[in-house]
Amino acid sequence: MNCKISKNAAKVILAELAKPENEGKLLRVIVTHAHGDHAHYGMGIDEPTDKDVVVTTDKGIDIILEKDNPYLDGVRIDYFYVPEEGFAITNPTKGNHGDH
Repeated sequence: MNCKISKNAAKVILAELAKPENEGKLLRVIVTHAHGDHAHYGMGIDEPTDKDVVVTTDKGIDIILEKDNPYLDGVRIDYFYVPEEGFAITNPTKGNHGDH
């Protein structure tokens, strides 16, 4: 499985993971729901289970992904400051570019 993180997103994620309450935990990306040929995503701070795989990104951040979920393979995590500050998770490999 594969996951990419933009430079802006990595900076925000690392700051969150560095908080004392998140010690020993990782970022988890989930599919909140899927319909048609695409999915919608969410994320949180969590610990892996036996149903997960931990993927190391190109930014050196480990991400928890559910094993065998095809919508999670190839996700990209971005962080934008404008027009509205926040994360955007898409999967360009599945044709999901966050355009709806």
